[in-house]
Amino acid sequence: MTDARVPILMYHAVAAEPSAATRALSVTPEAFAEQMAVIADLGLAPISTAELAERWRYGGPLPDRPVLVTFDDGYEGVHRHALPVLTKHSFAATVFVTTGWLRGPHHAGGELGTMLDWDQVRDLAAAGVEIGGHSHTHPQLDQLPDDRLRRELILCKEIVQDELGSVPGSFAYPYGYSSRRVREAVHETGYGQALAVNNGLARRRQGPYALTRLTVRRGTSIDEFMRLVEGRAIARTFAGDRALTKGYALVRRARQVRRKAIRSRV
Repeated sequence: MTDARVPILMYHAVAAEPSAATRALSVTPEAFAEQMAVIADLGLAPISTAELAERWRYGGPLPDRPVLVTFDDGYEGVHRHALPVLTKHSFAATVFVTTGWLRGPHHAGGELGTMLDWDQVRDLAAAGVEIGGHSHTHPQLDQLPDDRLRRELILCKEIVQDELGSVPGSFAYPYGYSSRRVREAVHETGYGQALAVNNGLARRRQGPYALTRLTVRRGTSIDEFMRLVEGRAIARTFAGDRALTKGYALVRRARQVRRKAIRSRV
């Protein structure tokens, strides 16, 4: 299945009463449990981000119907609500942590909801959940100068390594934004693979540092979820998201051009 199209699901908070800032991208505990039951009933095979990338990198075989379950930021509900469901089904998953948002000695502020603490992150890792990096303070990485970009990547990696005793191999771009410069920096920092968003199915030809994901949000119905994991009607489902993304990409490129012009005059 080297040319397989793989659904990579992107979750954020799992909470009955999420913060206002996370509500749209959250799911209820009941919805998450129902969605995982759908994956089990369809006979899909959840694997980790590292496992997918390794098999695509070296040509190893994938399960017949692979799917990835990923969580961004590191919200507390991933431990409280999602982990018991994942354990029940023996599902692999990946949690990408924003190290400066987590509760504990590295807290830098700016988080949007109730976050994991490091004991909970260790519980997740002990249960077989892959822990990946998601930067330290969750900035738009492609808007940062080189020194700040590398600090965000390196600090995140070093904190995860210090806290868990293992080096994170996977990374997810905050907001899904990247550029060639960002992807090269992620590679040079030592991450083996990285995930974007783009709301499409992941394919090997995208390369290990630009794998696309599918957004699961509070408004995702169970019928829509089933279409996502089966790879059906993806373009129609995310037509509005793609129009907004294209428009904002033009704005972001204009900002980058202005910043470069300003720096050249200094």
